[in-house]
Amino acid sequence: MKSCINGATTMPYPLEEDIRAAGKAGFEQVEIWADKMKKYLETHSPADLRELLDANHVSASTLCPYGIVFFSDKEPHLAAIDAAARVAGEIGCPTLLVCPDVPPPGMDRDAAFEHAGKVAREYGDAAAKHGVKIALEPLGMHPFVPGCDEALKILGIADHPALGLMMDTFHYYKSGISIESIEKMPADKLLVVHINDCEDRPRQELQDSHRLYPGEGVIPLTLMLRVLKAIGYDGALSVEIFRQEYWDRPIDSIARESLHSLKQAMAIAGV
Repeated sequence: MKSCINGATTMPYPLEEDIRAAGKAGFEQVEIWADKMKKYLETHSPADLRELLDANHVSASTLCPYGIVFFSDKEPHLAAIDAAARVAGEIGCPTLLVCPDVPPPGMDRDAAFEHAGKVAREYGDAAAKHGVKIALEPLGMHPFVPGCDEALKILGIADHPALGLMMDTFHYYKSGISIESIEKMPADKLLVVHINDCEDRPRQELQDSHRLYPGEGVIPLTLMLRVLKAIGYDGALSVEIFRQEYWDRPIDSIARESLHSLKQAMAIAGV
């Protein structure tokens, strides 16, 4: 598995600093935060961004986050996915990370999955034109896609080679996703994993701001990591944390602490 850091973990800092600090700390990969990239590209080209990644000896695992709209006007979002996938292809980034919307009130649940799967194919086509894949992100206690089972149901209906899913240890913990469900995830469809920990609070109270470095909270990361190894996952393990206490620190400290906690968690799990 590859060490990776998400731009949310260093949210106050610009993309150039994200990439520099990740490389200096020793990360293999970065997840590029979409808003930071948008600002960067106001004065730079995708070719400049690829050179920056290469100069700092890191690669981009994903661009994130984007919306995947199934149940309202999808055209602006399809255009955004097409544009992002074009940039991703130019910088050698294989994946766009997307978050789902919610069916309208009263819509039959089975019909909602059928509709989402059919629409997802259009997003897959938009990304595939540029040689890029889309990873659908289940969200903690989301009313439609709270976990991998629901995401895989959409992917099964869509049946598109450019569509996969992702795992975020915080969201899976918040949704109460079972280890058995994680064991059943097909490794070839799992495109990226966010690794983080969280405070000991009732799950319904958990917010992104309660995330912690791996190993500092209550999420059973050791078991999760061993299951990921067992199913054959060998992609990015990306530290994604939204915590003001960390954001207030110098970026080199954040990157160094993120990699240290990740390496410790991996060593304990034996992955």
